[in-house]
Amino acid sequence: MEVQGKVKMISETQTFGSNGFRKRELVVTTEEQYPQHILIEFVQDKTDLLNNYQVGQGVKVNINLRGREWVNPQGETKYFNSVQGWRIENLQANAENMPPVAPAEAFEPATNINEEDHDDLPF
Repeated sequence: MEVQGKVKMISETQTFGSNGFRKRELVVTTEEQYPQHILIEFVQDKTDLLNNYQVGQGVKVNINLRGREWVNPQGETKYFNSVQGWRIENLQANAENMPPVAPAEAFEPATNINEEDHDDLPF
């Protein structure tokens, strides 16, 4: 799955526990009729993927949805979802690397065709 939009926020890397678990959060605002602010977590070595991105940049983020079950001390079962990012691309860079498009005039129908010209194609 993927989420596309503009970077609204990038958090600093957080480290948890004695095992050094790392997490970094990114908020992407979608560009649609009703924009959504999607919180995406990057964990462990994926936190470094956000180093070259800034607020306001257009990005495409590949994500996985994660769900987990937790039983609280009272015995109630709760469910939690998270959105984890595993790849991010700069949309402006993709647009800049596109080959140039010919002007619209190049696609106009030809008007200087001589009907008497004969081609020898069999179809």
